[in-house]
Amino acid sequence: MALHLFNTLTRAVENFVPLDSAGRRVGMYCCGPTVHDFAHIGNFRTFVFTDLLRRYLEFRGFDVKHVMNITDVEDKIIKRVQQRKTTLREFTGKYEAEFLADFDALQCRRPHVLPRATEHIPEILALIEKLIARGIAYQAADGSVYFSIEKYRGCGCCYGQLVNLNFDAMRVGERVASDEYEKEAVADFALWKRRVPEDGETFWPSPWGEGRPGWHIECSAMSTKHLGESFDLHLGGEDLMFPHHEDEIAQSEGALHYPPGRRFVKHWMHGSHLLVEGKKMSKSLGNYFTLRDLLAKGYRGREIRYLLLTAHYRAQFNFTLDGLAGARASLARLDECLGKLRELAGAASVPPEQALLMAFTKAMDDDLNVSAAWAAVFDWVTETNRKLAANQLTKPQAAAALEAWNRVDEVFGLGTARSDEVPAEVLTLVEQRQAARQAKDFKRSDQVRDELKSLGWAVEDTPKGPRVKRI
Repeated sequence: MALHLFNTLTRAVENFVPLDSAGRRVGMYCCGPTVHDFAHIGNFRTFVFTDLLRRYLEFRGFDVKHVMNITDVEDKIIKRVQQRKTTLREFTGKYEAEFLADFDALQCRRPHVLPRATEHIPEILALIEKLIARGIAYQAADGSVYFSIEKYRGCGCCYGQLVNLNFDAMRVGERVASDEYEKEAVADFALWKRRVPEDGETFWPSPWGEGRPGWHIECSAMSTKHLGESFDLHLGGEDLMFPHHEDEIAQSEGALHYPPGRRFVKHWMHGSHLLVEGKKMSKSLGNYFTLRDLLAKGYRGREIRYLLLTAHYRAQFNFTLDGLAGARASLARLDECLGKLRELAGAASVPPEQALLMAFTKAMDDDLNVSAAWAAVFDWVTETNRKLAANQLTKPQAAAALEAWNRVDEVFGLGTARSDEVPAEVLTLVEQRQAARQAKDFKRSDQVRDELKSLGWAVEDTPKGPRVKRI
């Protein structure tokens, strides 16, 4: 079996083959957070998708180098630094730390490299100098340096590789100094922004005067420094396809000389938008959630991760609180089965059962088809529960089944339910019920059982004592 992934560049599902001659090493870059505020759940859909792909590549035996940038200088950041009368590093450092705490709460593996834009000014200046030398960039009357779409196309290069652009219908030739511009404009964009009073102390020296980098050039400089001039995978949300990723391609392929058949990035992947309660996320609609908002409502990072992993990365996904409740119930079903397997398996250690792994791998090889992968998992849960109930599993078989799940979970990254996920109030009631049963006070035992049910918990008596689970 081979791994097949959709490539935005070719608009097709392709057999994934790394640039590495040995076919083993993979360079992967994901556009990371702009640290001007707390990241919202839509941002984290992209980061969980990236984590899923990285984990699956590693599961399939690839040696992945994962780079994710931190955008710590751009328009919104500078504006807020000025408003709060603080320093750039103090402001961005707070939100960078908060982002990484959320990242960890969702059980995402930390990237191998987390470069900050402000630490790569020399690399950024070097790329701009190459573009100027090739006649593709120019310094304008306002002192800033811009990338020329017209000159780039005049060199025989294609602008519009990720998206189909109608140059006749779009406003071509405009110039924009802001980090982002309208989707219906094909504009010369700023590579280096000349310092203005509103920038305060956020500036660096350059051959073109004091200033700071534009947003797009930052990613080109950081990705090529840490992964080389060509690398395998570039990921992000679909909202970044144009202009950000299109501009990355133009800058990189405009500045660097690639031999025939070689390009900046071989394989581009983009995650689709996330809706919340059926609508575009908006603070005014009350459906704008950061991860900490959801954690404050009593949901666990594990439950949120599970829900984000139930939809295909290229499908628009409707994130709902009902969906989170369903995620909790599904995880409870899975955890109950795994708990019984652990009890039976004990300390036995054997190779994994192959049926689940084969079905899981077949699904995930098909462009990360998580729907089919989860179907395989829950078919396995149903069959395993049947065998457990009928006492048809031996200790080694239980250990093999458990090891198969452990291999699958290396990709899904859900881990095991923590003991502290059972509230203290519930544990106290379980103890009271156990004491009542031992005293043969069955009326009180039934009352406690009903109290537990009202709190959303059920208690099951086993030979090893009572076990609680969410209803």
